[in-house]
Amino acid sequence: MIDWALIAESLPAYWKGLQVSLILMAICVSASFLLSVPLAIARVSPNPWLAKPVFLYTYVIRGTPLLVQLYMIYFGLAQFEWLRESAAWPLFRNAWFCAWLAFALNSTAYTTEILAGALRQTPNGELEAARSLGLSTASIYRRILLPSAIRRALPQYGNELVMVMHATSIASAVTIVELTRTARDVYYNSLAPLEAFGMVAVFYFVITFTLVGIVKLLEGRFLKHLRPKSADTRPTEMTPA
Repeated sequence: MIDWALIAESLPAYWKGLQVSLILMAICVSASFLLSVPLAIARVSPNPWLAKPVFLYTYVIRGTPLLVQLYMIYFGLAQFEWLRESAAWPLFRNAWFCAWLAFALNSTAYTTEILAGALRQTPNGELEAARSLGLSTASIYRRILLPSAIRRALPQYGNELVMVMHATSIASAVTIVELTRTARDVYYNSLAPLEAFGMVAVFYFVITFTLVGIVKLLEGRFLKHLRPKSADTRPTEMTPA
């Protein structure tokens, strides 16, 4: 039987863990989006001195697990004496900063590739029309390429948001008490795995469902023009001569 009393008693702890997870996700998503826009522009640049370093960064980040990246930042960098003696050491000894940095760098790599792919899908007609109007390269990116690419990238970016939310559970590895760590603490104190981890699964499901719903609303608002129009296949009536 489900222990509803335990669930009710643990709700305040889950609420605090939920707040931590949402704050961590919001900070990481905001930072990664701001970083990924210029990186995506560099990724599609014909200049190899711009495109190749960004490709290497995204390739390395996407090719290694997020947990390993978090461990390398939080535990690995601490072995360098020059960092421990620098002014940046108070930041790197802080679990919140290391988790934010690892999640932001990881999400930036994926978001950069998403936006770069959307930029490559821009129809040539839009670029030719912009050039015929005499727009500069900066104006073309600001007024045409980036707004159009961001709209087309919404479905893939929605998946990235869900992945970032799920990835916040890894923050418990560096002592941050978010949702998953809260569920683990409840389990250790009560030895009731169904109630402890079942509740955190419900929280993650509700958040995921909400994020997907918001993205679907944005898709319906900004991608309406890309939907295929259904042709009217009904036979036309013959009018008598």
